[in-house]
Amino acid sequence: MKPIVVIGSGLAGFNVVKEFRKLDKETPLVVLTADDGRSYSKPMLSTGFTKEKTADELAMASPEQVAEQFNVTVRTHVHVAGIDADGHRVLLPDDHLDYSKLVLALGADTWTPPLEGDAVGEVFSVNDLMDYGRFREALQGKRRVTILGGGLIGCEFANDLSNGGFEVALVEPMGRCLPLLLPPAASEAVGRGLEALGVRFHFGPLAQAVHHGDDGTLITELSDGTRVESEVVLSAIGLRPRIDMAKEAGLRTNRGILTDRTLRTSAEDIYALGDCAEVEGHVLPYVLPLMASARALAKTLAGEETAVSYGVMPVTIKTPACPVVVCPPPADSEGEWEVTQQENDVTALFRGADGTLLGYALTGEAVKEKLKLNKELPALMP
Repeated sequence: MKPIVVIGSGLAGFNVVKEFRKLDKETPLVVLTADDGRSYSKPMLSTGFTKEKTADELAMASPEQVAEQFNVTVRTHVHVAGIDADGHRVLLPDDHLDYSKLVLALGADTWTPPLEGDAVGEVFSVNDLMDYGRFREALQGKRRVTILGGGLIGCEFANDLSNGGFEVALVEPMGRCLPLLLPPAASEAVGRGLEALGVRFHFGPLAQAVHHGDDGTLITELSDGTRVESEVVLSAIGLRPRIDMAKEAGLRTNRGILTDRTLRTSAEDIYALGDCAEVEGHVLPYVLPLMASARALAKTLAGEETAVSYGVMPVTIKTPACPVVVCPPPADSEGEWEVTQQENDVTALFRGADGTLLGYALTGEAVKEKLKLNKELPALMP
């Protein structure tokens, strides 16, 4: 029997395996991964310094343990050369692997700005457990970190690194924290919370270059002429769905790999989920939609075709200096933010012209209102 093949061993890939095995104990499963195949929770990577956890301590299971627990073959450090969609084969450098069904759980790539300078190659990004291990090792004996990007990843790492005793400078050209997720009042509350930890912000200018300085330092040069000195630089500007492999195989792509609600791509017997997928126009690189997708796809793979449903999908941002929960309004929604505020406790409600609640952003003590507001919101994709 040809196996079901899963490409990717992150939360999406391993959760499909886990959910599928609840329904089918015997169908052969193979996971192909470019990394070392350890099971871990990616959201925990931006809590490691607060919890004083090494990469090994953040790992939940070895690939051998995953293989034994879920009756799956896990092949690590595998470079997938391509997909022969018509032939139902995954192409490997010196071989190929036939599949009955193929699941693309490819994740997303970090995006690094076009920097100049002789130290560009020393700019870190943290996108998986192995990246985290290298980043943590580079920080041994260091004190100062410059973070490029003040979105979700940048703010979480700014909080985490500050808790770990590091001096953090954060560069964000859009002028405030979490500018794509929060209205200004909520952004400013997060900024004040992080400033209270000692984070220094450079709002407005772009990072243009990273140079070697004296005594092992790195100099990040900004577009306004400011020079930010640190020992380590972390790029946390954002993620882009990995679509190249699918595109080269002839699958339809846009921002992500295009799928219908059963997570089926444009090619027969090929599915996609997680950060790489665009499900009926939605690209949602967050845990709740990923878990919903894994459960639905497992049923489809087991023979019960199931459409994924997205209910209310709030995003919890791990900035304990100023807790944040946000449920962004749908793209292109027409309406206005209604904001009430007491210091860093912000309740921001996005209402349509008819008064319907379409989204919210809560900070500080206001995050306690989440459950009440969730009942008022419409499902994202019923």
